Amino acid sequence: MTEYPKDIKFKYGWRKYQQRVLDDLQDHLTDGHLHVIAPPGSGKTVLGLEVAIRLNKPTLILAPTIAIRNQWIQRFCELFLQTNSTPDWISRDIRNPKFMTVVTYQGLHAACNNWRVEEEEIDNEEETEETKGNGKSTNPNLDNIVGGLKTQNIKTIVVDEAHHLKNEWWQTLTKVKEKLDPIIVGLTATPPYDVTATEWQRYINLNGPVDTEISVPELVIEGDLCPHQDYVYFTLPTEKENQSIVDFRKNIEKLFKEIKSDETIIQAIEQHPIWQNPTEQLDWIYNNLSNYSACLIFLKANDKEIPETHLEVIGDKKFEIPKLDYEWIETLLDFYLYKEKEHFKTFEEHQKTLENRLRRYGAIERRQINFLHNKRVTGFLTSSISKLNGIKEIVDFEYKNLGNNLRLVILSDFIRKEFYINSPDNNLELNKIGVIPIFEKLRRENKENKKIAVLTGSMIIIPVSAYPVFEAKSAKYGITQINSNPVPFDSNYILISQTEQLKHDIVHIVTQIFQSGEIEVLIGTKSLLGEGWDAPAINSLILASFVGSFVLSNQMRGRAIRTQNGNGDKTGNIWHLVCIDPTSPTGGDDFDLLKRRFRSFVGVSFREEPGIENGIGRLDLSENIHHKEEAEKKNVEMFSYAGDRESLKQRWKTALETGVTLVEEIKIPFPEEKEYKAVKSMYLKKTIRNLLATLGSGLVGFGLESLQGLGRAARHIKTTQDIYVFLAIFGAIGMAIFGRRTFMTLRLYFKYRDIAKDIQQIGDALLNSLIRAGTIQSDYSKLKVETSVDNWGAVFCHLEGGTTFDKSNFINSLQEVIAPIDNPRYVIIRKNRFMLFVKQKDYHSVPEILGRNKNLAEYFKDQWERLVGSCDLIYTRTLDGRKILLKSRVKSLAAQFEDKVEHINKWR
Repeated sequence: MTEYPKDIKFKYGWRKYQQRVLDDLQDHLTDGHLHVIAPPGSGKTVLGLEVAIRLNKPTLILAPTIAIRNQWIQRFCELFLQTNSTPDWISRDIRNPKFMTVVTYQGLHAACNNWRVEEEEIDNEEETEETKGNGKSTNPNLDNIVGGLKTQNIKTIVVDEAHHLKNEWWQTLTKVKEKLDPIIVGLTATPPYDVTATEWQRYINLNGPVDTEISVPELVIEGDLCPHQDYVYFTLPTEKENQSIVDFRKNIEKLFKEIKSDETIIQAIEQHPIWQNPTEQLDWIYNNLSNYSACLIFLKANDKEIPETHLEVIGDKKFEIPKLDYEWIETLLDFYLYKEKEHFKTFEEHQKTLENRLRRYGAIERRQINFLHNKRVTGFLTSSISKLNGIKEIVDFEYKNLGNNLRLVILSDFIRKEFYINSPDNNLELNKIGVIPIFEKLRRENKENKKIAVLTGSMIIIPVSAYPVFEAKSAKYGITQINSNPVPFDSNYILISQTEQLKHDIVHIVTQIFQSGEIEVLIGTKSLLGEGWDAPAINSLILASFVGSFVLSNQMRGRAIRTQNGNGDKTGNIWHLVCIDPTSPTGGDDFDLLKRRFRSFVGVSFREEPGIENGIGRLDLSENIHHKEEAEKKNVEMFSYAGDRESLKQRWKTALETGVTLVEEIKIPFPEEKEYKAVKSMYLKKTIRNLLATLGSGLVGFGLESLQGLGRAARHIKTTQDIYVFLAIFGAIGMAIFGRRTFMTLRLYFKYRDIAKDIQQIGDALLNSLIRAGTIQSDYSKLKVETSVDNWGAVFCHLEGGTTFDKSNFINSLQEVIAPIDNPRYVIIRKNRFMLFVKQKDYHSVPEILGRNKNLAEYFKDQWERLVGSCDLIYTRTLDGRKILLKSRVKSLAAQFEDKVEHINKWR
C-alpha cells in the first residue's frame, strides 16, 4: 500500500480556523513543517489526520500516552473511514510498522534502545516525571527501527503535544527525523513556554516556527468552547499538619538566630581578602556581587563597623546596608559552604557541622539552602488531607445544583491502591490524597446515591447499576470475556480487571457510560485522563492534582471547556483546591503554585465590568486570603458564583464584546539559567506619571477627608484657638503620610525622564536592531510597534504583525531593557536634560540577544541615538564597566519602583 484509500473523507464540515489552515497548507509546508497551536477542544486531531491524508504518504503518528494513541486510531476509523474496526494497514507496534503507524514517544524511545519494555509499563501512573525512563539512552537499535520505517517509506510524521519531548525522547526523535527527512506536522495546545532556552530551541527545531495560533475567546465566539470559569476552594491544614508547619518555622527562626551571631562565620569573613583589601579584589567583587553584599550585611547585623572603603566600592557613600533576612543568610551560607573553595579551608570542620545542622532542620536539600520554602512544608500543603473535605463539599454542591445532569471529573496525581482492601469493611484512615482515598471519601458519605466510578490505567470501579451498559458497550467492541468482581466492602460497586482484550478500549467504553449518565462522578489520574482524553459531557472538573506545570494544568482544564453536540447551554466549572499556609504572609507554597498555574489560564474576570484576561487577579482575591475568616468568606462567594451558570454565560457575552483579539501572555526562556516571562503585550504600570497620579488622588482624598473631619469636629470647636489646633493636627498627619511620598516622587520626577515618554522610540530602536540581528525575520513592512499610555501613566506596548515567535522575542527583549538591571554584557546610559539645566540619567540593559555581539550592541546604540536621544554604551566585563554596572543596578529608575514590570494577557 502506497497511498490512502481514495474514498476517505471527514464526515463533518470544517471549522473556520481548520479551513484556514487547510487553505494555506502549501504555504505553511514550504519549510517542511506545519506547526499549529490551539486550545484543547479545537479539533487538532482531526486536522492532523486530514493533513496526513492530503500529504498522502505513509505516516508515523506519535502521541504522549496510550490513551491518546488509541484515540488517534479511534478518531480515524470513526470520522474518516466510518467504521468501528481497525484496518490491518494501521499498526500500534513501532517494531512492525505499516502504512499508518501510531505509537507513543516512550514506545519509540524504548524500541530504539532495545528495551523490551511494554509501553504500558513505562506509562506507569504512579511514577513521577523524574523517574520515567530506563537508564542511559544510547539508541543501539535505532538503525533497525529506522530501517523498518524506511521500508514502509514513512514520509509524514505527526507529533501530537510535542512539548512532551523532554529528557532523552527528543534526542531519539531528532535522530529518526534526520534519517527519514519527513514532513513534520506539530500539534499542541500548550507550547512549553516555561522551559529552558535549550528545550525551547529543541521544540522549535522539531516543529518549525509557529504557523497558526488560535485563542480561547475566539473559540468561545465560534461556539467550539463553552463559557467556563475557574473557581478556587480554600482549605486550611489539619491541626497535625499545621503543627508540623509551625514547628518547622520555629526551628528555622531559632537556627537563623543562632547562625546570625555565629562567631566562626564572622571570623571566616573577617579573614577573607574581600573584607581585608576590597580595592585589590574589585574584579572578584563585581563578578560576585551578591556574595560580597551578603558578607557586608551579615557583619553589619553583628554590629561590625563597615569601613568607608567598602561603601566606595559600592559607589555610594550614603548607601544604606539592608537588614539581614532569610534570603541574605541563604546567600551567605551558600558562599560559605559551597562557593568559596580557597579561603575557608581552615574552617572545614565547622562547615561540615553547620551543613549537618542545616540538614537536620530541613533547611538544605541537594546543596540548595532554603529557609523560607521547604519541600516538607510544601508537601504538607499540596497534599493536605483537608482537601478531601473540600472535594466532598464541591461534589455535594455541584450535585445539589445539577442533580442527575452532573458530569463531574476529579483528577489526581496518584492511585494509592493501598486504600483498597480485600475485607468486608473499609475503615482505613484516609491520610493521603489520591484516586482511591477520594473514591472512599465520597463512597462513605454518599447520602444522595451519586453514581461514582474510578478509571485509571490499572483500576476500574463502576457502580453495579452501570454494569449491564458496560457489558453491552464491550460487546460492540467484540469483547465477551470480562473479568469482574464485586468490591469486597461495598456490593454497590464492581471492580473490573484489565485484560489483554480490554486494555485498548476500556477508556473509550467507560467514557461512553459516563457521557450517557450511568456514571455521574468519575475519578481518575491526570496521566490517563488529563490529556487528549475526550468527554464533551463534562460540566464540572476538580483538579485534585499538585502539578504546577504550564502544560499539564492547561491540558487538564481543557477537558471541561469543550462544547457538547446537542447541549447548547453547556457551561464548565473548573475547581482548584488550595491549602493556605497561615504562617506565611503570601498564603504559602500551594497558593504560589496556583498563581503560577493561573498565568496560563485565560478567562472572564469577577470584577464588576467583566473582561477576559489571565492571572489570579481576575478572581478578585483579598490580600488577607491567608486568614481563616477571609478564606471561608471567599469559599461562600465562589459557591455563589458557581451556582449561577446563567450569569456566567452573560458575563462571557459581555466580555467578548469588549475586544477582538487576545494580547496573549506567553513565557519563553531566558538564555541563561533562569526563565523569564514574555508577552505579546507588555504592561508597564509603575512609571513616574503613575506615581504622580496616585499621589494626586491620595492628596485629594485626604483633603476631602480633612474637610469632613472638620465638619464632624465643628461642634466641639469653641474658640479660634481650637480651629488652629485642629488644623495643625490634620496638617501634621498629612505631612507624615504624604511628605515622604511627595518628596520621593518629585525627586524621581527631576532625576529621571519618564520612560512613558520614550517607550515608542525605544520599541522602534529595538525592533530595527532585532531585525538586523536576524532574530525577527518577518517582512519589515508588516511590523509596527504599538504603544499607548492611559490616564494613570500605565504604558502598553506590543508588536503588531509578525509571527508569534517574533512578538515573543520583541517583548522579551523589551522586558530586559526596562526591568531592573541584572548582569548584562552591555548597559545603555540614557541621558537627558530637564528644563535645560537639570541632568537626567537612567540605566538600561542591552538585551542579551544583542549584547552577545559587539557590532549588534553598537548598532542598537546608534538606533537609540537616532530615535530616542543621547546615550552611552558601556561594556560591563571590564573593571570600569563593572563599577558602572554596580552603580546602574542601584540607581536605575526601574530599581526605584516597588513593583516590577507587569505582564498581562487581555482581550482587547
